[in-house]
Amino acid sequence: MWLFAGYFLAEATYYNHHMYNRYRALNHHASMDNQLPPEVPVVTEAVAPRPVNFSRTFYGIMFDAGSTGTRIHIYKFIQKDPVLDNEMYHAVKPGLSAYADIPEVGGETIRQLLKVAKKTIPKEQWIQTPVVLKATAGLRLLPQEKAKALLNEVKEIFDDSPFFVPNNSVTIMNGTNEGVLAWVTVNFLTGHLYVKTRKTVGILDLGGGSTQITFLPRLKKTVLTAPADYIAKINMFNNTFELYTHSYLGNGLIAARLATLGALGADGLDWKVFRSSCLPKKFREDWSFGGLTYKVSGIPDGFAGYKLCYQEIMRVVKGIVHQPFEVKGSSIFYAFSYYYDRAVESGLIDESRGGTVEVRDFKKRAKEVCNKMTKYRPISPFLCMDMTYITCLLKEGFGFKDSTVLQLTKKVNNVETSWALGATFDHFHKLNIH
Repeated sequence: MWLFAGYFLAEATYYNHHMYNRYRALNHHASMDNQLPPEVPVVTEAVAPRPVNFSRTFYGIMFDAGSTGTRIHIYKFIQKDPVLDNEMYHAVKPGLSAYADIPEVGGETIRQLLKVAKKTIPKEQWIQTPVVLKATAGLRLLPQEKAKALLNEVKEIFDDSPFFVPNNSVTIMNGTNEGVLAWVTVNFLTGHLYVKTRKTVGILDLGGGSTQITFLPRLKKTVLTAPADYIAKINMFNNTFELYTHSYLGNGLIAARLATLGALGADGLDWKVFRSSCLPKKFREDWSFGGLTYKVSGIPDGFAGYKLCYQEIMRVVKGIVHQPFEVKGSSIFYAFSYYYDRAVESGLIDESRGGTVEVRDFKKRAKEVCNKMTKYRPISPFLCMDMTYITCLLKEGFGFKDSTVLQLTKKVNNVETSWALGATFDHFHKLNIH
């Protein structure tokens, strides 16, 4: 059974009651079991499953613990001809990784979000409602013991809650699953998964700590020339999909800023100043990410602009990102998360409608932003760096042509794009709700 929910990036609460544009469940079995690499569970002990006896309506809670924020998705489903009835969304900042040295405080953000769930879900349904948290690159980038401490804190809070806590309810999602499940989301919402043509769209997801590329190759050469661990198989709708997918940890937009500045893993943060020609000359500020604070600035007596910035960023991208054979062709890709956000901020697309752009459009706008930093600084002093990184990642990294068309989108059929939808389906499938 397909179960769906929205994924909203704004730090706000979103409530959509009685969605008339509902997604009908299809009577097909779908399974990703044993096909995707295992996720990394962080649990203290096995928990006996609580009885799950769903009435006509039932709920599910999915936490997305990202690198820049934690989001809770609360879904209400109608079991008769199962459809998503409504969903509640709330987000807090910063992400759990900011509390690496104070896991108890990080856990408090989860406790506060669970209050939203208690207000949303009828009390008599609490014991039947599963609660799950999946963490992404923010926690992948932490030392293992610090990530484990954070997630054990979350697990204890879940256990103390009145909700149903499945086994492996708190995990660090591996990058392959993140890309594949985002692909499932977009291709279901665009109607590509259950047609016989097997025509699908690729996805490009740019997060804060990592970036993913996933698509269904049309050419055998793409599969044969790819590293073995870049190919994943999933079985859905009685079809097997052999996907090209990879997640680049440390190549998300915010992590790439640190790499460009030469600040990744650096010591002396109390006194070192990290400079870049991608920043306005007179800019100097303390900037925090992942629980650490960095002193960053432009180069007051030097030069700034697109050309110098591109050279800096090339060192972060070139030779690190694999260029799949097929993207040099005419494949269709949906790009979202920071691709969408920065395109909106730089004026490439309209925020409410999204839009279609070519890779060359990112390059052209990056040049304009970098060569007119004073004009764009009120939007963000990092906009030149970010737009140049996106341009370099698409061209020098993945190998897209200037003429490659990207569909920049925040929502498809009024549901936001993210891995959370695919993960919700995959999780409930394992719970045998069908």
